[in-house]
Amino acid sequence: QVQLVESGGGLVQAGGSLRLSCAASGRPFSRYAMGWFRQAPGKEREFVAAISWRGGRTDSPDSVKGRFTISRDNAKNTVYLQMNSLKPEDTAVYYCAASSGSSLPLRTGEYDYWGQGTQVTVSA
Repeated sequence: QVQLVESGGGLVQAGGSLRLSCAASGRPFSRYAMGWFRQAPGKEREFVAAISWRGGRTDSPDSVKGRFTISRDNAKNTVYLQMNSLKPEDTAVYYCAASSGSSLPLRTGEYDYWGQGTQVTVSA
């Protein structure tokens, strides 16, 4: 089992920045690829970013590329999501997830463990 706890969400004005953190406990963190997803009210959960278990590979969709950066610190069992140039359409609950089976998972079904989420609200 892996437990994931997100933090760092909040209310920010458009153009601002936030850094989300996800602290992991349980099985060795370095064995898992990690990802961030988000879900807005009435919408499906969507992929935001993923990082391989050593941190050498990352991926993100065009909607956030150049604005969001995923990173990890295996010594601290933590993955981060730096979000810059935030837009109102980035408003959502952001979830951290861990995958034991894929090197760079992009889909929700590839992840084994999920956090409870942290709310990010971007005002216009």
